[in-house]
Amino acid sequence: MKTIKVILILALITTNYAIGQEKQDQVITKNNTMKTYVIERIIPGAGDLTTEQLKGISQTSCTVLKEMGPKIEWKHSYVTGDKVYCVYNAENKELVEEHARKGNFPANSISEVKTMISPETAEL
Repeated sequence: MKTIKVILILALITTNYAIGQEKQDQVITKNNTMKTYVIERIIPGAGDLTTEQLKGISQTSCTVLKEMGPKIEWKHSYVTGDKVYCVYNAENKELVEEHARKGNFPANSISEVKTMISPETAEL
């Protein structure tokens, strides 16, 4: 009876490991095809744009993204005085450039993120 319990426990552990590994592989695959980019957009007076203006810009961006399909996605943006910094996931830089053209947005620089650090990095 103990042998059967041990076999069942080992089978359960192996199955859970395999399921976890499969999920991890899916994440790795997505990360390998979708790179993260930071886009700097010089927009004089960006920090003074109204809520309605920002909403309109966001709606335009989302409309273009929907037309372009799942190979590019907008994560979020930071609005400063005269610039907007956008974070996108995309398969390549050309898709980010295409989005800017189609949306009539400036894309003064597009940089691929190689890695991220945070306060947690100091704890590793």
